[in-house]
Amino acid sequence: MKQDLTQLSEKVEQEIKPILEKIDKVCENNSKKVLAAFQECRLQEAHLNSSTGYGIDEPGRNKIEEIYSHIFKAEDSLVRSQLISGTHALAITLFALLRPGDTMLSITGEPYDTLQTVIGIGKEASRSSLKTFQINYEQIDLIENEFDIAKIQDRLKRKDIKLIEIQRSRGYSTRKSLTIEKIEKAIQAIREIDKDVIIMVDNCYGEFVQEREPIEIGADIVVGSLMKNLGAGIANSGAYMVGKKHLIELCAERLTSPGIGKEIGPSLNQNTLFIKGLFFAPSVVASSLKTAVFASRMLEKLGYQVDPHYDEKRADIVQTVYLQTEDKLVKFCQGIQMGSPIDSDVVPYPGDMGGYDDKVIMAAGTFTQGSTIELSCDGPIRKPYIAYMQGGLTYEYGKLGILKAIEHMRK
Repeated sequence: MKQDLTQLSEKVEQEIKPILEKIDKVCENNSKKVLAAFQECRLQEAHLNSSTGYGIDEPGRNKIEEIYSHIFKAEDSLVRSQLISGTHALAITLFALLRPGDTMLSITGEPYDTLQTVIGIGKEASRSSLKTFQINYEQIDLIENEFDIAKIQDRLKRKDIKLIEIQRSRGYSTRKSLTIEKIEKAIQAIREIDKDVIIMVDNCYGEFVQEREPIEIGADIVVGSLMKNLGAGIANSGAYMVGKKHLIELCAERLTSPGIGKEIGPSLNQNTLFIKGLFFAPSVVASSLKTAVFASRMLEKLGYQVDPHYDEKRADIVQTVYLQTEDKLVKFCQGIQMGSPIDSDVVPYPGDMGGYDDKVIMAAGTFTQGSTIELSCDGPIRKPYIAYMQGGLTYEYGKLGILKAIEHMRK
C-alpha cells in the first residue's frame, strides 16, 4: 500500500506541476507588494522593539498598522495581539459599527458557526449576541455559488440596511469560496443602489491567495486573523481590521474604550513576530495552496469527492473532502494529526466546542495552538461528513501530512 501511494503521489505531482507554477507567480507578485510596503513605510530595526503596560502611542505597533494599510490600500488599520481570533475581530467590528435598531445583511447566506452565535441566530443562544441588543439580521443565499444580485439590489432599495457582510471563505458549508472577481461584481451592484451602506468582508483564509484584496475592489472594512494566512505560522496571536479611517476608529474604541481608541495597546513582544509573519506570508500561503492542490488531486484519484478540484481557481486555502461516513472523517483527521510535527502521538476525537452546535473533530499538531495556516483538518460531525483541510507551512511537510492521513484512513 505504501509503494502504491508513493507511485500515485509521483504521478500526481507531475500532473499538478503547471498549477503549482501559477501559484508561484502569484506568490512572487504578492511578495513584491509586501517588500515594497516595508521599504516605502521605512520599517526600521527600532520598530521591532516592544512595549508593555499601556503601550501609549507605541512606534513599532503604529508602523505595523501603517504597513498593513499600505498593503491593503486602506485608509487605516488595527493590528493587535489583543484580538485573539478572527471571530473576536469580527465581533468587535459588528458591535462597533451597528446600533440598536440597525439591520445587517449577509449576502453569502448563513455565516460561519461561531459568527452565528455572535449574531444570535444559532441554536445556542447567547445573552451577549447582537440580537439581544435589538440589532436585526437578514440573509440572502447564494444561487449556485453566485451572488443573487437581483434580490440584493431589490432589498437595498428600502434604504434601511446599515451593514452588508460578505464571507469570502465557505466556512462549514458546502458552497464554494468566493473569488475577488465575484465579490467585485457584487460590490459594484450594491453601489448602484446604495453608496453609503457599509460593506464588510470576512477575509479569513483568503489573504494573498489572489493578487488583489477586498479594499481594492470597494469594500469599506476587511477583517481577518493572524492565526491564518498573514501570520504565516510565525505570529502566535492577533487579528486585524483594515478599511476606512472612521470605521477603524470605531473598532478601536470598541476594543479599548471610547476616547482612547488606537492610542493604547502594548505589543508585548509581538512586533517581530507580526512583521516576520507578514514577510513570510505570501510564501506560506503559496505552500498551503500547493498542499491543497496536491490533496485535492490525490483524493480525487482515490475516488473521493473534493472541492475545489485541483485545477479550479481558488479563493482561499481551504480544501474540502466528502468522506461520507463519520469513521472516515475521524480517521482522516487522526491521520493529519499523526503527520504533524507537534503532538503526533495524540489521537483526536469529536467533542463539544463553544460556538458550534454539532460535535467537532479538530486535528492540528501546530506550533501555535489553533493555527490554521499550519497543516490542520477539522469538521463537524454531521452529514455528509466533510473534512475541511487547510494550511501547510511548507509544501513538502504538507504533502507528507496528506500522505499520512490517506494511509491511516485506508487502514
